[in-house]
Amino acid sequence: MKIATVIGTRPEIIKMAPVLDEIEKMGIDNILIHTGQHYDHEMSQQFFQDLKIKKPDYNIGVGSNSHGKQTAIMMESIENVLIEENPDIILVQGDTNAVLAGALTASKLHMAVGHVEAGLRSYDKTMPEEINRQIADICSNIFFVPTEESAINLLFENINPHEIYITGNTIVDACNRHLKIAEDESNILNELQITGDILILTIHRAENVDDPKRLKNIVDALLELKNIMVIFPVHPRTVKTLKKFGFYNTLENSSHIKIIKPLGYLDFLLLLSKSKFIMTDSGGLQEEAITLNIPCITLRYNTERPETVKAGGNILVGTNKDMIIDTYNRISSDSTIFKKMENAKNPYGNGQSSKNILKAVINEYNNGKFDISLPKHIKSFVGREVLRIQENITVTEYEEKYPSSTVNMIFMDNEIKFPHPDVNLKDRNVLINKFKTN
Repeated sequence: MKIATVIGTRPEIIKMAPVLDEIEKMGIDNILIHTGQHYDHEMSQQFFQDLKIKKPDYNIGVGSNSHGKQTAIMMESIENVLIEENPDIILVQGDTNAVLAGALTASKLHMAVGHVEAGLRSYDKTMPEEINRQIADICSNIFFVPTEESAINLLFENINPHEIYITGNTIVDACNRHLKIAEDESNILNELQITGDILILTIHRAENVDDPKRLKNIVDALLELKNIMVIFPVHPRTVKTLKKFGFYNTLENSSHIKIIKPLGYLDFLLLLSKSKFIMTDSGGLQEEAITLNIPCITLRYNTERPETVKAGGNILVGTNKDMIIDTYNRISSDSTIFKKMENAKNPYGNGQSSKNILKAVINEYNNGKFDISLPKHIKSFVGREVLRIQENITVTEYEEKYPSSTVNMIFMDNEIKFPHPDVNLKDRNVLINKFKTN
């Protein structure tokens, strides 16, 4: 078997590193394609060296362009590589333009696509990431979802549950892997000379940093945070807008806010692991926060990581000044609330996601699922119906007994449940997909 893995940004490299480790351990041929959206030295060669990852076999070097031009360049180059290498499956991760380009190109070539971190939905189509992840899922043949909630999102989009694997999120594997490296190699704590409790702040989303009203609300809230040192690694683009709207000097002159340049990943991860709070508008940081047992305050009104909120480790506050301040004060002043958030159960698994993904890939490969041809079931699909099951029977047993039917969803205790093979259906309402029998 030959796997082609497409990566393009720092988060993709971080999250796919443990998957690449697992592929190597199993002796599977792997072609690594780097689109090069993060194109400077730290984001490319040095970054792979720091994380002890193999050098890419192909580096497209697309750099920074408009969404359309960037995606077009990547698609053309990825197509050439896939035709030359002819892999059995292409793995993409997340929701970047590299994911869009890789999944769409492979599907047009009738090659199997595996989407790592499939099924996430914010339902906000103004976010380019939302468009990317939805299109990637449309193009995919096998779905590695982090949680049952993301699996159910796919069920509502008529994805066959037999193609969905609930693997957990590789961010857990990645944090475990990379934090060990960071502890050995990073000296950031001494360099910053930090004492006392710290709050790590990141803001980068256009809807926050490009909107003067929203940005002012965030800045005004930060100025009123008490008994905490705010460490703010600021992206150059965010610096530009802070200065444009006249907020930069106010932050810089505040005694409890320390503005620093963007950090390398290992430095940032170590600093993150030592923080007491995280305040962010990043999606990935919401995952890292709950993985590292750090209460997270998210400066957004929606999230494609709702599991972190449901688990109790993350609170959405948007950009309302009073909400930001009140939420921080409530958590920091009440040890019970703080401990509850700190000890929130991680919905993303126990660090075995990479093994689960590779196990699923091998299973699908051995069953011939990567040989893409016209699916017969498209012609034979009859329709759907909701049934009340009276038999004492599991999902697998039901589908074996009624081969023209597939259990798509289970309605249980006023909730929708994923149809795991061993779930007993007795006295449950289920949504069935029905097909013609030959």
